[in-house]
Parts: sequence; structure tokens; C-alpha cells
Amino acid sequence: MSIPAHAAGSTPRAPQAAPVLELRGICKQFPGVKALSDVGLRLFPGEVHTLMGQNGAGKSTLIKVLTGVYTPDRGQILLDGAVIRPASTLEAQRLGISTVYQEVNLCPNLSVAENIFIGRYPRRFGRIDWQAMRSQAAALLERMGIRIDVAAPLARYPLAIQQMVAISRALNVRARVLILDEPTSSLDESEVALLFGVLRQLRADGMAILFVTHFLEQTYAISDRITVMRNGEREGEYACAELSRLALVNKMVGAPDHHGADEARPGAELDAALDVGLLARAHAHAPARQPAFLLARGLGRKGALAPLDLDIHPGELLGLCGLLGSGRTEAARLLFGADKADSGAIAIDGKPRAIASPRDAIAAGIGFCSEDRKHEGAVLELSVRENIILALQARGGLLRAIPMRHQQALAEEYVRALGIKTASVETPIGSLSGGNQQKVLLARWLATAPRMLILDEPTRGIDVRAKQEIMDYVAALCRKGMAILFISSELSEVLRCSDRMLVLRDRKACGEFARGELDEHSVLQVIAAGESCA
Repeated sequence: MSIPAHAAGSTPRAPQAAPVLELRGICKQFPGVKALSDVGLRLFPGEVHTLMGQNGAGKSTLIKVLTGVYTPDRGQILLDGAVIRPASTLEAQRLGISTVYQEVNLCPNLSVAENIFIGRYPRRFGRIDWQAMRSQAAALLERMGIRIDVAAPLARYPLAIQQMVAISRALNVRARVLILDEPTSSLDESEVALLFGVLRQLRADGMAILFVTHFLEQTYAISDRITVMRNGEREGEYACAELSRLALVNKMVGAPDHHGADEARPGAELDAALDVGLLARAHAHAPARQPAFLLARGLGRKGALAPLDLDIHPGELLGLCGLLGSGRTEAARLLFGADKADSGAIAIDGKPRAIASPRDAIAAGIGFCSEDRKHEGAVLELSVRENIILALQARGGLLRAIPMRHQQALAEEYVRALGIKTASVETPIGSLSGGNQQKVLLARWLATAPRMLILDEPTRGIDVRAKQEIMDYVAALCRKGMAILFISSELSEVLRCSDRMLVLRDRKACGEFARGELDEHSVLQVIAAGESCA
């Protein structure tokens, strides 16, 4: 296999008078949710245009509108100045708009050439022309500087090469616009460099490229232009060279570009209301430091998280802070054994402990409330009682069933303790509000009597009162000696409740800070300052 050398960068072309693709006033609404509101986007030939925004900003919805998955409620899509209305991804491809998604959607058991031409094989006399297919596949890859055996199974090659094959397949339909949706989320640094070398070549050939990412370093390494989205709206379009990293982060999260009055910041009233509650009183002073319950050294996973050092003590709330894609959830999943680490070690109470699966973590006294409540948390068809006892039953095994009377008593106890609003413990959890579902999931792990609880976005998508009740209860757990690892995309929430805070950026730790050492503005500075990362 031969791959091209990569230059540090190249001077981007000045945009033409008219974009090759333009979105104007795009609106899209779902029941109870306004996903996009008057959004615009311009893509010029010979440019890499990066789309940035936090989770829920509307990036994915905008791409689905652009590629024909969704039909916009209002607005126009123009290709070379003419209005188009793609009704499917296939129609978008025929118009010259191709997309490569985060997960490589190819067939690893087929050859490289077959993957590039699947569904549109070249034929001769009614039969597949294998020689022509391999020759054309090799030529497509050669265009990007990739020279590999196209007759070999795709599975033989690393993920980065598989991404190139996916791009070659997209280019095989004579694409004029290439959309890359989080293509680097599973790539390491050398693989990212390979991909960026290909993108620079495509840019030099005049391709219009829309690059969707949440990595700041990569944004500044490849972008000519940046569009920032927030809360379903376009915050603005900027030349990459004219937008500082701190300004970009501020625009993504909606923070002012300078120290301003609290009343100028959205959500300031909510923060003030929460600060006067039990949570603020409970953490007025940091707890006395005890020996670490959990200590991780060099814990990492290729393509997901750079080696990370972390320790957490009984009675302490350690906050993990960073933008979407910073590595917060990846760290949590490694600590819980949901993903397998390929480097580092974990010690519990000072003794080495192998955590290769969630079962190992539960046995070590660790619980984990996932951010994906609907797919990795609540089993919507099961009752409140059944959801609460799931982890406890899993720890005991199928042959040691928990007696029904004990299940009901346990469920009723936590319904009372957490104030879960449900008609009965036999009510399906799917009929409860988001806040009450979150309380049930918290109860599930409390039932296992954990010594450490990992909470990944425990207050996302729930109302103000439920948020305050959950965080007050978390504070009470800390007072009783439980170690809490707390993850939230709301910086003010992490700052308010954490005894210590570990800041992550682009899957690396940037620094550790004690309560009071940082405020929201200085955290954003740490996140934006690449030189501070290890």
C-alpha cells in the first residue's frame, strides 16, 4: 500500500461570484420541535466548508434536508442557481451531491472494487466486466493518491483506507459536492492526516466539500470557511482565517466574546435559581480528601480517547467538561467497561482491577447512567419496577431471581425517595416524562448500592424542576460518601456542582482544576487554547 505525502496546508482559492450550492431560508419542524429555522448555507467550488455546532444545533437535520432524506417545510436549495428538490439520497446523488457518513457503510467481505461499484457494476455482453471494474476502481483511488490492491477484501485495510473507498464510491457518481459527516470520529492522527491529504487534493480539483466535525484542531487544519449553527439557527458564516478559536467556541455555546453581565447570558436566571438550592449549599466547601476510590493511568482507546489520567475520591463530584466530541462519553464508557481500552490500567482502592466489561464495573461498585436514555438506558416497554431492578438482577445472574415482593418494595422505596411521578410501579416507563424516566434510571443504579456513579448528561432534555431535584439528590449522595463522575454539556452546570473539574478537548485532557479556579469564560479559553492540551 502506498499513500501520499501531506503538505501542512495550501492557500485556499477565493470563492467564485456564485456558490455551486446554496440553501436559503431552510425551515424544518417536527412535532413539538423546531429543528431548523431560516437556515442558510453556501458552498463554493475549491473550498472546504466546515459546519460546526453543539449537539442539537441542527447539523444532522440540515444534512438530511440537503441530501433528500427530509423535505424542508420552507426554503430553497439551489444548485448552480437553479432550484432543486431532491426527494431521496439517490436523487441527490444524481444531481451531484454525495455523502460519506460517520460509519463506513460498506461491505467488508467484498473487494475494494466491488464496494466502489456495488449497484452499478460495469457490464459487457450482459455480464459484470471485472477487469474494467478493477481498472476503474484503481484509477479512482489513484486520483486521490491511494495505490492499493482493489481486488483484495475491504476488511484487509484500516478504517482510514475504508473511508477513502467510501469517498471514491461517492466520487464515482460524478459528484460536484461532497458531504463528509463526522468522517474522523474513529480515526487516529495518522489516519486523519491521510484523509486531509485527500481532501486537499479534491479541493485543488475544484470540489465543493462540506465537512461536519466537532474537533477544533481539525477544523483549523483543513477549513477555508466555517458556518456555525446553534439551536437550529445559523449563527453566522466566517472565513476560517478571520475567526479565532475562542470566538468560535463562544459562538457555538452562545457565550459572549468578553466578560459580560450575567443577565446577558441565556439561562442566567435558571442558574441563579439552582444556585440557591440544596446543591449549592451542599458543595459550599469541598469534601475532605480521602484516598482515591478509582485511579486510572494512561487509559485510552485508539481513535476514541488519548491516554488519560484520572482519579476520583469518595464523597467527591468530579466534572468532565468539554465540547461535544471532546472525549467525555468515551472516557465514561472506558471506565465502565462498555468499550474496551487498549492502553492504561485501573485501580480500585489502590489495587489493580481489570474492568473489561460492564459486569466487571458493577462488581467493582460502579454504576453508569448513559446519555442515550432511550437506547442504552430505559427499556420503554417494561414497567418502572422492571427497569429499576435490571442492574441488580444482572449482577445476581438469571439463576438467582429477585423475589417479586422484594422487587416491588425496592421499586416503591425509590419512587418515594426520588419523587418519581407514576401511577404505579407497574406503569410502563415509556409513559413517563423524560425527567421521571431519568429518575428511574438513577434508581436502577442506586439499587445496586454503588460506591461510584457515572452520570453522563443526566439532566439533558428534562424540565427545570426535575433537573433541580436530580441534582439535589446527587449532591446528597456525595455527602453520604459516594464518588460521582458528572458529565454535562452545560458548562455552568458542571462549574456549579463540581469539586474538581477535568477539561477535555479533541479527545485529550487539557487540565485539571479545583472548585473556584475557573469560571465559564476561562473554561472556554482552556478549551479553545490548543497549546494547553497534553
